[in-house]
Amino acid sequence: MNRRDFMMTGLAAFGLSATGMRAEAQAAAIPPPTLVQMRVPLPAGQIHVFPDHFKLYHTRPDGLAVRYACRVGRDSLYEPGKYFVGAKKVNPSWKPTPGMIEREPEKYAQYEEDGIPGGPANPLGVRALYLFQPGRGDTFLRIHGTNEPGTIGRAVSNGCAGLTNEHIQVLYEQVPLQTPVTLYPKMG
Repeated sequence: MNRRDFMMTGLAAFGLSATGMRAEAQAAAIPPPTLVQMRVPLPAGQIHVFPDHFKLYHTRPDGLAVRYACRVGRDSLYEPGKYFVGAKKVNPSWKPTPGMIEREPEKYAQYEEDGIPGGPANPLGVRALYLFQPGRGDTFLRIHGTNEPGTIGRAVSNGCAGLTNEHIQVLYEQVPLQTPVTLYPKMG
């Protein structure tokens, strides 16, 4: 399946179109998680992230999905593909990756040794789902909370998908280990 077919299949499943895919910065309120009907059936218990819409969907067995507003990775840091939840952490501690330090030493070098302890002020928020791939292991990509809710609806992270701390707590409880996750390509 080529990139375009991969994306169109995913878009169709949730009743989305490829036109008007650029989301504008969110207004004052972040929408709550919303139950939506899927137009194309997908297996239950999966997560699908559509970066141009800034939406994350968690599929259910009744043909519905829970839709969350999210933020995604900026520029080339967003890595589309198929993953699975290989670890889950409550109040995860955080350390910048070597790539983050290399790209922005003025912002991240100070955290290289000790990082930031877990909690609401942490860049990973109060919960995190760690994305793995077979043969690769931990990809250092996460679906996590954020202490910056104003970034929801934007491409600002170092590759991860982020939800509000409130929303990640809900999703975290619903998602078991090994849950399949699809990060769809950006359409541009």
